[in-house]
Amino acid sequence: MKLNSIISERWSPVAFSKKVPDDDTIQLLFRAASRAPSSFNAQPWKFIYGIKDVDTMYGYLFDLINDSNQKWVKTAPMLALGIVETVPPGRTSLNRFAWYDTGMSVGNLLAQATDMGLYVHQMGGYDHEKARKVLNLSNVHEPAAMIAIGYKGDPDQLPREIAERENKRQGRKSVSEFVTKNPF
Repeated sequence: MKLNSIISERWSPVAFSKKVPDDDTIQLLFRAASRAPSSFNAQPWKFIYGIKDVDTMYGYLFDLINDSNQKWVKTAPMLALGIVETVPPGRTSLNRFAWYDTGMSVGNLLAQATDMGLYVHQMGGYDHEKARKVLNLSNVHEPAAMIAIGYKGDPDQLPREIAERENKRQGRKSVSEFVTKNPF
């Protein structure tokens, strides 16, 4: 048996082309995200996104990203921020699966993007507290992963030390390193 190519071909580049995904493509990515399973069908994810040189939101999101990531993120034509709704509307208790469910939603977005020839690079290297303030997030909303989205670009457009990362794909742990039939 063989691993599905959408899964095996997915990776996180640092060089993106200037080509911008069209509106239908963007909507399809978020439709894929919406189809993720979630505890009690709460669908606790939200996304804020912007297109470079088109939306002011792109600039707001870009300014949240740390300096080392900005060096390569500047090539991405689209930025999005996943947001976790930790307490569902009408409830007072924490949804302890909200982070997991939001990750599933981004997983669907990643699979859809890969199938469409797009690449996605998630990152945690941004100012979370500033994001809360700039985006006016309520106390039940938490910023999750910042997401760069676009088509594959030329690594030569990046500083050499960053371009070298593009050619060095990360290895994966073997299944035996994270799966067991025994207690930890």
